Amino acid sequence: MSASGGTKAIVAALGANLAIAASKFVAFAFSGSSSMLAEGVHSLADSGNQALLLVGGKKAKREATPQHPFGYGRERYIYAFLVSIVLFSIGGMFAIYEGYEKITHPHDLEHWYWPVGVLTFAIIAESFSFRTAIQESNALRGQLSWKEFVRRAKAPELPVVLLEDFGALIGLILALGGVGLSVLTGDGIWDGIGTVCIGVLLVLIALVLAAETKSLLLGEAAGIEEVKKIEDAIVDGDTVTRIIHMRTLHLGPEELLVAAKIAVAHEDTAAEVASAIDAAEARIRAAVPPTRATPPARRR
Repeated sequence: MSASGGTKAIVAALGANLAIAASKFVAFAFSGSSSMLAEGVHSLADSGNQALLLVGGKKAKREATPQHPFGYGRERYIYAFLVSIVLFSIGGMFAIYEGYEKITHPHDLEHWYWPVGVLTFAIIAESFSFRTAIQESNALRGQLSWKEFVRRAKAPELPVVLLEDFGALIGLILALGGVGLSVLTGDGIWDGIGTVCIGVLLVLIALVLAAETKSLLLGEAAGIEEVKKIEDAIVDGDTVTRIIHMRTLHLGPEELLVAAKIAVAHEDTAAEVASAIDAAEARIRAAVPPTRATPPARRR
């Protein structure tokens, strides 16, 4: 993922969420709607999440040190994992609690036009943010489905923003449905039910984010297509005859470590073997640009 593409999507989402959060809290103050309170906290949590992603992206750019010789690329994964925790604890659990309170102690909505107007505005603003995330993702996902893109993406920012924006839009529709049913039926319990549904949705999204970022934190290999390109680049059929075994590991979204044990021609001299290894490394870097190749072990 290009840094500019991810940053653009994050900034767009941050601006939208801050504006939406402010409007939701105003609507809550006038109407007393639990859906609006839950949605306000949700948007505030999302704003904090986007701030975390920006911080993680900045910290990941630090140069390697003797203590961290492979750099700090994985910091982006750590901050993405923190996002899932924030979304679960602040957004999801708070909404479920608030919805339960409203169901057990329902009360009529006051000035219902405030939450309806704010939710309509929020849906429009969130749609623009979601559209930006989709455009930035389309430039990278190629022929992958959206599910495959979220699961395979090594850069966490765009999948996180995509899921957040998608969850926000569905949550806004649920909130609008809860408020609308409360107004039509005169029963405030529907507002509480809508709030609980928002909380469950956020918890599910947080669990998906946690599972995907956990996998990245543990260390993921290169994708199937990248592995094939690397294998084709290593074996030239002349000095490098085959790959005995190979391991790949993403050190960060844009840095890939490759370690390979290769077989070389029996009659080659040490100088020719060293030259073959250098040539193989150059071919790997050309085939998969974000690659850091270790000197391959050789076997005659």
